[in-house]
Amino acid sequence: MPQEPLLRLDDVSKNFGALNVSRNVSLTLDKGARQALIGPNGAGKTTLINLISGVLHPTSGRIHMSAVDVTRVSAEERVRLGLVRTFQINSLFPKLTVAENVALGVSAHARADWRPWGEMCRQAGILEATETILVSTGLAPYAGVEVAKLAYGQQRLVEIALALALKPKILLLDEPAAGLSGAEREALLALLFKLPQSLAVLIIEHDMSLVFRLAQKITVLVEGTILVEGTVDEVRNNPQVRDVYLGHRAHG
Repeated sequence: MPQEPLLRLDDVSKNFGALNVSRNVSLTLDKGARQALIGPNGAGKTTLINLISGVLHPTSGRIHMSAVDVTRVSAEERVRLGLVRTFQINSLFPKLTVAENVALGVSAHARADWRPWGEMCRQAGILEATETILVSTGLAPYAGVEVAKLAYGQQRLVEIALALALKPKILLLDEPAAGLSGAEREALLALLFKLPQSLAVLIIEHDMSLVFRLAQKITVLVEGTILVEGTVDEVRNNPQVRDVYLGHRAHG
């Protein structure tokens, strides 16, 4: 039997009064997927990500994580169920070190009480899990550096490391390359290529070269509804996409 998608949206719509921002959106995200969500300004991408992450609830339609209906479930509960959005990780502690920030995420996932760093290090598994994440994300050399002293691109990598500390099954990356230099984008892409193969990734991103290199499937959103969905080549060569999105109209 086919495996249940990790994420499924069925005819999801969102209205703000008379304004229909998302219109009957249906999509799936499978285990191990690398999927991008793109579209022009005003396409409704941010609204859709807010619906997926639980910041907003749909006016109609259903959202499932595996077999669990999470349509009315809070954002916090969706994190517990395995859906993490980097944009939600807005509480990097600039005066704490990289290792301390990641350890707080590990501790939160373990539902351990917050404790001073010295005590946290003595908790079973916290330090080991933190070190593993730092090594896998390439942040081990910066473990003892205060986050405030890192370059902006390195701070974005810490956000992803903190997200990984929460042990997600689904990772939503909300414009992770925004504001990064070319070298920082390459470092980000290298990290994204190393993410666990079991992890499903949905990315919104301005940088189309990054999208085309990373994504296995692309969903194009226009005026709150899906225009087309397909492989990189199918989307890149689609006349409607070229006209509406990749051509003369601006992306947002």
